[in-house]
Amino acid sequence: MKTIALIISALVASPAAATNLADISASLKGTTSLSADFTQAGADGRVLAGKLWLARPGKVRFQYDTAKMLLVADGRTLSFIDYEVKQVSQWPVRRTPLQILLAAEPDLAPIARITTDTADLVEVAAHDPKRPEFGTLSIRFTRAPGAPGGLALAGWTALDAQGGRSDVRLANVRYNASFAGVSFGFVDPRRDGVR
Repeated sequence: MKTIALIISALVASPAAATNLADISASLKGTTSLSADFTQAGADGRVLAGKLWLARPGKVRFQYDTAKMLLVADGRTLSFIDYEVKQVSQWPVRRTPLQILLAAEPDLAPIARITTDTADLVEVAAHDPKRPEFGTLSIRFTRAPGAPGGLALAGWTALDAQGGRSDVRLANVRYNASFAGVSFGFVDPRRDGVR
């Protein structure tokens, strides 16, 4: 009787088939666009909320609800705009941790490993040894039949090389969402006009 209970327990606790990095890459590649609500918790304890739009390859917009900030990528450049201090910081998308989520052909094999694989959750830790300044990005997926590859992007945790931590959680994720009125540009606070 104990043997049968152990077998049933093992079957319930583990997914039918193990997830591999090719499954994760296929899910990311299948996510051509999505919109979601997000909350972002920083190492300082500050929690920010807003709306996220992602269009692969290379485009993302984090529109904060109350903070006078914007994080946006236009396909080539990731820009962080702090409207309060009128400052703009920019990097090539391919040289940021978000490249993993935004790449046209996501290839996680050289830089990632699966750290959690349960019936409900899959987590992947990505760390590029050639770019240690990126730190580690742990991406979380929940199992969802309607999501690309059956894996719904649930959020991520970024740990930078200096030990700073940022945790992003997604809710109300919609695939192939409408992008009417969504811009992947920004108004430059240092001068007039949209970039």
